[in-house]
Amino acid sequence: MPGQPLITQSIADAAEALLSGQLVAIPTETVYGLAADATNPIAVAKVFALKGRPADHPLIVHCGSAAQAWQCARSVTSAARRLADAFWPGPLTLVLPRSDWISLAITAGQDSVAVRVPSHPLTRQLLAAVDRPLVAPSANRFGRVSPTTAEHVRDEFPDSDLLILDGGPCDVGIESTIVDCRAVESVRILRPGKITQQHLVEELGEACLQVPENDPATVRVSGALPTHYAPQAKVVVLEARELSVWCASSMDDEVPTFLIAPALPPENLPAGIRWHSVSSDVNQFAREMYALFRQADRESFARIVVQLPPAEGIGLALRDRLQRAAN
Repeated sequence: MPGQPLITQSIADAAEALLSGQLVAIPTETVYGLAADATNPIAVAKVFALKGRPADHPLIVHCGSAAQAWQCARSVTSAARRLADAFWPGPLTLVLPRSDWISLAITAGQDSVAVRVPSHPLTRQLLAAVDRPLVAPSANRFGRVSPTTAEHVRDEFPDSDLLILDGGPCDVGIESTIVDCRAVESVRILRPGKITQQHLVEELGEACLQVPENDPATVRVSGALPTHYAPQAKVVVLEARELSVWCASSMDDEVPTFLIAPALPPENLPAGIRWHSVSSDVNQFAREMYALFRQADRESFARIVVQLPPAEGIGLALRDRLQRAAN
C-alpha cells in the first residue's frame, strides 16, 4: 500500500533515513531537493525512479564543504577554487572532471561531475551529520515545477512515504547557477542563476569568459533541456511592451488565465483573467514564481501569462526558466 509523506524538522531522523538508503527531501537556498546518499548506488537509483528522471540527465552532488566537493573531482582548476571561496556556501554549482568516488550513474555516463555546497542551515547540519555527499535534484516529477516549500514536495509525491525536512520557504527560489570549470583558461555558464556572469567577471576578470581553442565540449547538466520547469497550464511569456497588445487581442477567447505581472496594463482585462501582482524586485519575483505556477495549476487555470522581468541580474535566470516553461 502506498504511504504518505512525513514532514519533519528532525536532523537526526533525516540523517538516519539517508544513511539507511532512503530518500529525503531537503531544503536548500534555491529549491527543495530530493536527496540520496551519493555513495549508495541503490539510493541514487531510487531518485531517478521516483522523479521519472531519464538516466541521461545528470545529478548535482551536494557537499558539506569545499574539501568534500574536491574529493568528487579528479582535478580542480584555480578558477574553481576562487569561485568556491567567493560563493560557497551558496547557489553556485561547478562542473569539474569526475573522480572515481562518483559513479557514472550520477553523471549520466559523463566524465564530469557537478558539485555545490548549499547554504541552507538545516541542510548544512544534515550534511555534517551524514558526513558524505548527497545527490539532490529538485524534489518534483521530472520536467515539472520545482518546489520551494515542504508542502510543495508533499503535494508532488502524495502517495510516497518520503521524509521531508522542513526548512521553510527557499530564499532564492530558482535553481543554482551552473558553471563549467573544466578548462584551465576559462569558465562558462551552463545554466543561469543568482550568481551572474558579472559576478564571475568580478572574481576572475574579463578573460575568464574568452573561450580558448582547446575548450572541452559542453556537458549535459541539470535543467538545460529546451522544455523544463513546466506547470500543467500553458505558459505564455510576454515583454512588458507586449502585454497591452496581448490583452486587446484576447478579449473574446475567455480562456481561464492566471496573469503574473507587476502592474495591470492600461486596458480592461479580457474575461476569465485573474491578475496576480508580483513585486518589481526581481529577487522577490524569483522567490514567488514557482509557487504561483503551482497555485495556477491548483486552481485549474488553463493558461499562465507572465510578464518577463528585465534581462539583468537574476532576471536573466528567471527569463531562462520562464522561456523553458513556455516551450
